[in-house]
Amino acid sequence: MFKKVIIAEDLDAMNLGIQQVLKDLNIVDFQHSKYCDEAFLKIRAAITQNEPYDLLISDLSFKTDHRDVKIANGDELVQKVRELQPNIKIIAYSVEDKSYRIKSLFDNAEIDGFVLKGLNSIEELKKAIHIISTSDQRFISPEVASALQEKNNFEIDDLDIQILKHLASGTPQDEIIQIFKYLGVKPNSKSAMEKRLSKLKDFFKANNTVHLVSITKDMGII
Repeated sequence: MFKKVIIAEDLDAMNLGIQQVLKDLNIVDFQHSKYCDEAFLKIRAAITQNEPYDLLISDLSFKTDHRDVKIANGDELVQKVRELQPNIKIIAYSVEDKSYRIKSLFDNAEIDGFVLKGLNSIEELKKAIHIISTSDQRFISPEVASALQEKNNFEIDDLDIQILKHLASGTPQDEIIQIFKYLGVKPNSKSAMEKRLSKLKDFFKANNTVHLVSITKDMGII
């Protein structure tokens, strides 16, 4: 069983519930952070002190306040933590039920478990902690388990990331095309740009370009 755990959760009620789960499992060494930046700094400090955490339990959505933040959401946090401490176990604990976002967490951040907050989340969190502490198996709540079985013919590549970053910075589509032509990046035609944006919107179920940028930012893709 895990000996040292850190919780990244900004809601007190949820945090208390997670703490009770850990106590029920006889895990007494745990810390809590309401901010992703703070959680990351604690994890980095623990590594420096040669007392690393065994497990990170993180929400995905965090409310903004007066603080300036470098890590805005749980998606970014788990990705940065995975890069910093590759062997740490990670459970995402969230109300998020979008398949593409959940699949991205498993594929890109290589999380070990995803627990959907809901009626059965406390028992599922206990089960998730037990499973990933005693085996190499991953855990995902049954309600969203289909996310890992979904196959998509469309894969996001570096060009898609460039397009999304330009859009996020406010660059018009026509100007992006001219930039690509100048840099010799292909394809760089208007029709190719529109096809790629259309596929991206379908893939992320975005209503428009602004919504697309918002979704990919939330996921930490850009």
